[in-house]
Amino acid sequence: MRRWSLIALLAWMGLSVLTVFVLRFVPPPISAVMAQEWISARLHGDSDWSLRYRWINWKQVAPIVPLSLIAAEDQRFPAHHGFDFDQIQKALDAADEGERLRGASTISQQVAKNLFLWNGRSFVRKGLEAWFTVLIEAMWPKQRILEVYLNIAQFGDGIYGVGAASTAYFHTTPARLDAQQSALLAAVLPNPLRLRADKPSAYVLRRAAWIRRQCEALGGIGYLPR
Repeated sequence: MRRWSLIALLAWMGLSVLTVFVLRFVPPPISAVMAQEWISARLHGDSDWSLRYRWINWKQVAPIVPLSLIAAEDQRFPAHHGFDFDQIQKALDAADEGERLRGASTISQQVAKNLFLWNGRSFVRKGLEAWFTVLIEAMWPKQRILEVYLNIAQFGDGIYGVGAASTAYFHTTPARLDAQQSALLAAVLPNPLRLRADKPSAYVLRRAAWIRRQCEALGGIGYLPR
């Protein structure tokens, strides 16, 4: 039994390595989170739900879009190797002081869990997330990680990626998004089911203004990884 368990584990690890390698070059047709939402909608008979997802290549996206995502979600993205231990420690320190434990996931970790794993909280999922994060950082350049992220991030109910979001919210293409529109999209990422980029609340507007200031503080599009 131990022998076959080891063989199965090694086979799964080999398959995961191969999958991550292939996806360095091939656009993912769907993410695990998208598939989970699609199955859930079908099981609950939600005929109004639809999946909106359209892959957009890096060169078809205005540079201010990925910069806004970095400013909002992971400002140390170009420098770390998948895990931002400074932010993790700050989150733990805040929790020790009685604050709610906040997330400290990097963009690389978000790509790992959204592309390959299911929604939820468990030690097993966190372990798998760490495994896929290491693989992604080892085999993909930073620009590829960011390209996949801006394509699979959720921006609304059934709306995934800046291709679908730019059409749904601003009736334009990702290449024509301006600084304010990009900041609004980045601002809804913490809770895309409740926050709206096209009908922003006062909170979303404040967060978008902060994101724009952070983009300038980071040095503009020259901060983007190559």
